[in-house]
Amino acid sequence: MIRILTDSASDILPAEAEQLGVTVIPLNVTLEDGTVLRDGVDMTPTVYYGVMARCHKLPTTSQPSPELFQRFFLEAAAAGDEVVGIFLSHELSGTCQCARLAADMANVDNVLFVDSENVCLGESLLLQEGEKMMLSKLRDAGKTAGQIAATLEHAKEHLHLVAVIDDLKYLRKGGRLPAAVAVAGGMLGIKPLITIKEGKVVMAGKARGLPGAYVALFKKIEELGGISTCADALAGYTLAPREVQPIQTYLQENLGRNEALVRQIGCVIGTHAGPGAFGLAFLDEGFTF
Repeated sequence: MIRILTDSASDILPAEAEQLGVTVIPLNVTLEDGTVLRDGVDMTPTVYYGVMARCHKLPTTSQPSPELFQRFFLEAAAAGDEVVGIFLSHELSGTCQCARLAADMANVDNVLFVDSENVCLGESLLLQEGEKMMLSKLRDAGKTAGQIAATLEHAKEHLHLVAVIDDLKYLRKGGRLPAAVAVAGGMLGIKPLITIKEGKVVMAGKARGLPGAYVALFKKIEELGGISTCADALAGYTLAPREVQPIQTYLQENLGRNEALVRQIGCVIGTHAGPGAFGLAFLDEGFTF
């Protein structure tokens, strides 16, 4: 059997993970009083954002312990199973390296690693499309773990995440964006647009006010190759689900597409994106399966 493993930065919901047969290893969030929360386990994102708003110091995030991965790998090896692990970008977290270290510690060779070179909605979309078109079908068709991993590597070449950030200070404080870039994008009334390039967070543009931000987001989607008809898109928000409604309208009325799947952005990624963030992950029109 082939087991699918990911980390909680994918923001996949527990019920979805169970349905897809995916195991999720949680990252950690540490509050200013030293309380450690397991991402996606100990607190809902909505409650967490309320806690974060009351903090004087930005919570910190950290990768899982290698022992969690090691235990999973050993259990899979003992059962004679292979593992395909799909993780957030190594440029943004040491989680993927931690999982590799755990495989070395366990002395197993049954694990294949897919660095999504993305995060959050992008990472989750790999899993989403994996379930719909790749993982379950290929796994059930008797494909090898190597073939599944290769299919995911192909998909991620066409994977994009575009997001509007209300305030870049969270990305700056969390070390995910250089201070100079954050200051340049943080002018009064300006809504910065970010994307993921080569696994890193980069500025993709900026607009004045919320209406302008949506227009900039839609233009960036077009610049990145449009949205594939072979795959669903995945919209996300930190605090307010209404913020993805203009995206749904754009997909339906401008592109004649189905609405995107919607997910709330979880605690770890929300710590860096901050409240008021929203975005869309999609596979471009160059993607075929």
